[in-house]
Amino acid sequence: MPDSPTVPLAISSAVVSVLPGRLDSVAATLSDLPGVEVRAAEGSKIVIVLEAPRGETGRQLVEIALLDGVVSANMVFEHIEEV
Repeated sequence: MPDSPTVPLAISSAVVSVLPGRLDSVAATLSDLPGVEVRAAEGSKIVIVLEAPRGETGRQLVEIALLDGVVSANMVFEHIEEV
């Protein structure tokens, strides 16, 4: 049987800035998104880890930036892994 083709996976981190008073609700919403893990949340910043097929991270960040209560979502780091 031939080997399965490798699928490039992007593992990224991002900082999400939120409006005052919205930290908990936005963090809960982010936790429910597929491929998103909330790693830290304090003040008006949430640190997340994203896992998605290569090329999808930008779409994820736009989706996050458009959430109610979010001011911005900025990628900090990205690593591409062949899996």
